[in-house]
Order: sequence, then structure tokens, then C-alpha cells
Amino acid sequence: MLLMKTIIFFALLGMFSAAVSAQEPAAPVKATEAATAAKAPEAAVKTKAQQLNEAKDEIRAQYELDLQKAKIAKLEADYNNLALENKFAGEKAVAEMARLKAELDKASAENKLAEEKGKAAAAAQTAELQKIVTENKLADENAKKALADLSGQLARLKAANDLLTERQREQSMADAKEKSVMEMEAKRMDFKERQLKFEKTLMESRMDKLGSDLTMRTKKEEWKKEANSEPVYIDKPFSDGRLVVSDRRIALNGPIYSGSADHVTDRIHYFNNISSAPIFIMIDSSPGGSVMAGYRILKAMQASRAPVYVAVKSFAASMAAVITTLAEKSYVYPNAIILHHQMSTMNWGNMTQLKEQLEMAREWERRLMLPVAKKMGIPMEEFRKKMYEKNSDGDWEEFGDKAVENKWATSLVERIEETGLVKNPDYEAPAANKRALDEREDDKGQRYTALPRLQPFDFYFIYNPDKYYR
Repeated sequence: MLLMKTIIFFALLGMFSAAVSAQEPAAPVKATEAATAAKAPEAAVKTKAQQLNEAKDEIRAQYELDLQKAKIAKLEADYNNLALENKFAGEKAVAEMARLKAELDKASAENKLAEEKGKAAAAAQTAELQKIVTENKLADENAKKALADLSGQLARLKAANDLLTERQREQSMADAKEKSVMEMEAKRMDFKERQLKFEKTLMESRMDKLGSDLTMRTKKEEWKKEANSEPVYIDKPFSDGRLVVSDRRIALNGPIYSGSADHVTDRIHYFNNISSAPIFIMIDSSPGGSVMAGYRILKAMQASRAPVYVAVKSFAASMAAVITTLAEKSYVYPNAIILHHQMSTMNWGNMTQLKEQLEMAREWERRLMLPVAKKMGIPMEEFRKKMYEKNSDGDWEEFGDKAVENKWATSLVERIEETGLVKNPDYEAPAANKRALDEREDDKGQRYTALPRLQPFDFYFIYNPDKYYR
């Protein structure tokens, strides 16, 4: 490629030199002609414009000459650069050839060394092979000798074996006869054993079936003991007159005393340790009770992380009514009765002691009844006055709908769904759930049954034409 560039350069240089040579005489000729024309008679008639044109042509010719010289100088510079590049490339090629020759000499030396090692290894393998062949020949000879010895022993053993075989055949015939007799007897015994096993298996199968039937019956009874459904937990359990109660329920029935307070407060704390789902205190019927026990229940309700709701189904009076009214939310059936009245007690002692006990009673009234009056939005004196306006004994009772109007309860509930009662009550404590009414005989010889005592504000609504129920 470099050689081609050099040839092109010289060709162009020759062309430019020829062009310059052809143009250089043009200037003297034109100058001579101008001088001759100046001398001629016609020169006088030349106009100044013609002189200017001639001067312009001479300047153009001189410019083109200078331009050609500059191009020639550039071509000479390019030629010199190409010459230097050719020289550098040649030196680089020589160095590369020297490096390749050194590598070739090194590779030749390594190949020669490898060839010498290969020859040495081949010689060693040839010697080893020769040794193995010699050993194989020796082993073959030894094997042939041993085979010959074994053949002789085999012939002797065969003869002895034939004699033994004949004796065994005779013994075998005698044994076979005895064996056939024993096998026949064994088959008879095996048949009897199989028959006994079959009868045993049949009996066991019948027993297993009876056991499975009993187990299935027991499982069915166990299945019937529970509803086999999960309690429902709702953050807002009351909606449209419907209250959904989970198994986080606490029954508060009968008089309130230290034992019932333990029952309620322990369960409030236990349910709080499980979750923050609502807790329900369910009051079927409670006449109230101890102010201390009731106050413990109120404090446990107020300290509870989970909301504690109270539901009254039949009757809540006195301390039970205070618990219902002061609960965060409480629900009552329309026909349930809530009763508030002044706290009552029995005192004994001298005048000073009676005064102290009276002050204590007033303090309890302030702590328990005043919050009820505040929730109703009336002063304590007005609350006390209304008690006696409703009843001469001061027992102010109202049905559920009126109790809600008085703010003794939060809401009226039409339906309570006890989703937490998943076990059949008849299987829990049948004797306790079925209270027997004993039949008796009066002085006139007539049979009758004594009905149990009613709760406060309850009535018997019973068809009893012959006065059997008394």
C-alpha cells in the first residue's frame, strides 16, 4: 500500500512539472509581444482598458504559477512523510521477524526436548511390556500345571460322588415315603388350623364391626354435644337491635358478693390477656349486693383494655343496676326491668358509731349513685326525689325501653345471638339443668306441686284450673 502511494506521488509530480514548464515561457512571450506592440504604430491607438486586461492576464498567470509551486512543495512534503513511514514500517517488520525467529527457535528446542522425553518413555514402556509378557507366560505355565492337578482330583471326586449319590438315592426313596406320610398328616393339621384361624378371624371381624359401631355411635354422641361452629367476634357487635355475643361472656346472676366479684374480674383480666375483642357481662337476673364487690367489678371494667358491655335479659337491681348504667355500653330487652333505689344497710352500735356508719354510707352513695345521677343529667337530690315519686318505698323500676330513655342503659336490644354457647347444655350438667318439681299431698289428700319462688317483679302466667300448682 505504501509503495502504491509513492508511485502515485511521483506520477503527479511529473505531471505538475510538465505543466509548469509549458506555462513559464508564456510570460516572456507575452512581454515581448507587448514591447513590440508598444513600438508599433498601432500601440498608440490601444485604449487604457486593453492595457489593464493585459496586466490582469499577467497577474493571473503569475498566481497560477505560485499555486503550482505550492502544490509541488506539499507533494514533496507528503513524499518525505511517506518515506519516513516506509522506513519505520521496515524497521518494525525487521524487529517482528527477529521476535518470531526467537519464538520459533524456542519452540523447536521445546519440541526436541519433548521428543527426547517421548523416546525415553516409549523405551520404558517397551521394557515394562516385555516384563509383563514374560510374567504372563510364567503364570500360564503354572495355571496349566494346576489345571492338570485339579482334573485328577475332579475325576477322583466324581467317582466318590457317584457312589455317594447312589446311596443317597436309596435313602431318599425311604425318606420320601416317610415324608409323604408326614406331609399328609401335616396337611390335615394345617387344614384344621386354617379352619380355626378363619373362624377366629370371622369372630374378630364381627367384634371389630361391633367396636366400630360403638365408636361411631360414641363419636356421633360427642358430635351432638357441640354446635361445631366457631364463636363470632365483631368489633361493633350491636346493630339494628341485634347484639352478637361471643364466647368472651361472663355470667353475673344472683346476689353480688366477693365470690361473684372474683368470678367476673378474673375473667375480665383473662380475656384481656387474649385479645382486645369486646367482653360481655350477661345479667339474666340479679338483685344487686355488696357495694365493695360491685365497685371491684366497675373498676375492672374501667381498667379493661377490651371494651366491656353489659346486657340485661330479665332483671337488674341495686348494685347490678349501677353496673349496667355505668358501663361503657349496656343493652336491655324491652321487657327487662332495671331498678334503682337508695342504698340500704343495717347498723348497730352507740350514737357515735351509728353516725360514723351513716357517714360511710353517704360516702358510698356519693361514689356509686352520684355518677348515675350525672349520667342522667340531674342532681343527686333530684334523683333521690324521683325515686320516691315513682314508688313510696323509693324503688324506681322501669322496663327496658323506659330505662334507655332515662339513660340507665345505652340501647334497646330486640335480639341477642349467643354465638359462644357451642356446647349442648343438656350434656354439660343434665341434673342441674332439669330442676324437678316434687309432687306432694296436702292435709285433704289432694296431690299438688309447689312452684319455686319468683324473682322480684315476676308473675306466674299459668293455666291451673284444679289448683294443682301452688
